Amino acid sequence: MALEEKINSDIKTAMLAKDAARLDALRAVKSAILLLKTSAEGYSDDTELKALQKMVKQRKETADIYKTQSRADLADVELFQANVIESYLPKQMSEEDVKAEIVKIIASVGATSSADMGKVMGVASKQLAGKADGKIISVIVKELLSK
Repeated sequence: MALEEKINSDIKTAMLAKDAARLDALRAVKSAILLLKTSAEGYSDDTELKALQKMVKQRKETADIYKTQSRADLADVELFQANVIESYLPKQMSEEDVKAEIVKIIASVGATSSADMGKVMGVASKQLAGKADGKIISVIVKELLSK
């Protein structure tokens, strides 16, 4: 089942269950999909994945801002929506798995120092797109190349 069909089905289910919080998150995803379909980028599985990741990241960053402003009520809403959207993303790799993949990439690229970080990040970003967060990849690459 395509993501759009699954979202539409889940929207109906949330409406019947009168689950307003979940419905808000699902409608945001549907809106993003509709925007992608009409955008110059076009609609593909890759752009869909990037859009969902961006939505999750935005909501988590917003929740952090709300927490610093002592607005836990608003932060909870953002985190709930992030979790709902995350459920439609592929399972994220653990840090150990990411580290193992980056070690392989470093060996294949022949990187030896932190000056080679750009080469490693380019390959790692492509191979691990959608499977791991870019910040985690960057931190691990820096750590492994600084040794």
